[in-house]
Amino acid sequence: MRYFFHIAYLGTHYNGWQKNPDAHSVQSVLEKALSQILKMPTYIIGCGRTDAHVHASQFFFHMDADEAWDYDLLFRLNKLLPNDIAVFDIIPTEGLPHARFDAIERSYNYFMHPYKDPFLNHVSAQYAIKDWDIEQMQRAATLLLRYNDYHAFCATPNKNEHTICNISAAQIFTDDTGDRLRFHISANRFLGKMVRTITGKLIDIGTGKLSVDEFENHLISPLLPQEIKPAYPQGLHLSKITYPYLDMAPRSIFSQMLLGEASVWEPVK
Repeated sequence: MRYFFHIAYLGTHYNGWQKNPDAHSVQSVLEKALSQILKMPTYIIGCGRTDAHVHASQFFFHMDADEAWDYDLLFRLNKLLPNDIAVFDIIPTEGLPHARFDAIERSYNYFMHPYKDPFLNHVSAQYAIKDWDIEQMQRAATLLLRYNDYHAFCATPNKNEHTICNISAAQIFTDDTGDRLRFHISANRFLGKMVRTITGKLIDIGTGKLSVDEFENHLISPLLPQEIKPAYPQGLHLSKITYPYLDMAPRSIFSQMLLGEASVWEPVK
């Protein structure tokens, strides 16, 4: 039987989701906990990868089990896991759906603030910028919907079979004070450090270091050489995963607090 697990994690103390023998990862912590509870080696497959120190307010992984357990696995798992990883739901599935390959849309939010704040600094990226040109940033973000080859915005493009991604949403938001910014992006897939690299370019546009035309040139001609300078990792949140057969709202209260009420974050036009 295959099970989907609906989880969230704070990535501050992890070297990303993906298991690595030389680094502390979310996947390895979960596999160790499941193996301990189930009393057998247990392996899981996640819906994607996240970079070191990046967060996920919604994430899915799947696991196969020959026999169903006769105890509350959700309770035992959450009790054993550290406080920065939470399991919300364990969902039995029909057939063999795949947590990674079956996802049809992934969404990220990148949060930025201009001043030091002890309550934001681990979940939002501090950029000491007072006057963003947010209209130009949004103009550049809108261009992402017109192109689909993101070779120029991938840290390791040669590790992929192709660099085609279909962006379905790209929007800059500001909060009601005008200080904090949020970049929202959705696509069918993302490449390594792609969202952080795009965000870094939008920041350069917002501060006058890069023009919108220069940004578009790399969308028109993806093989043009350019500096890959990803934005800080702590501002990035994987926020939504959608499947043809599973579309659940994120359960993390903290991510909802960051997003606030709909009226707090205004889209830039």
